[in-house]
Amino acid sequence: MFGKVSMILLAFALIAFGGPSRAADEQNPTASPPNAPPPATNPPATAAPTKQPSPPPATKPPATAAPAKPSPPPSVTILGPKEAYGVLGRDVRSPKDEDMGHIVDVIADRTGRVRAAVIDFGGFLGVGSRKIVVDWNALHFGKIANNGDAIILDLTKEQVAKAPAYKENEPIVVLGAAGSLQPLQGP
Repeated sequence: MFGKVSMILLAFALIAFGGPSRAADEQNPTASPPNAPPPATNPPATAAPTKQPSPPPATKPPATAAPAKPSPPPSVTILGPKEAYGVLGRDVRSPKDEDMGHIVDVIADRTGRVRAAVIDFGGFLGVGSRKIVVDWNALHFGKIANNGDAIILDLTKEQVAKAPAYKENEPIVVLGAAGSLQPLQGP
């Protein structure tokens, strides 16, 4: 009976005086005070290490967005209907009015400056033709008044026929009028 009474009194004391820490203090005089954190214990040697929760990442205060400046309007140039024409597909003729082919591409250097035109030369209906690169300065656009007008090339048909063919991703051989070529600027 004495055991039941002591158990009831112990339970009452635990409830009334703040839990097991007070009762443990009475039994173990070296125990820590009630508000102190529990003493660190060494984990058993076989236990896996516990991962400590990482602190939340620091959040930056929201940046105040500066009012966006409106971008300036683009510049506009108006070209009259007789002032400019497209060149792709345009026929090319020699000064003697020989058919030299038609322009199929334009080659620009790294600065964006147009350096040459690719002409589809020779053949019949696309069969047997080859692409030749001619210097942009060897082309003359002055007599273009309509879309059907040809561009004049300062070379003869024989000179163009002897030029090497243009192939993409290979060094470009540019054919030009005598003394008019300038070397491309290196990287």
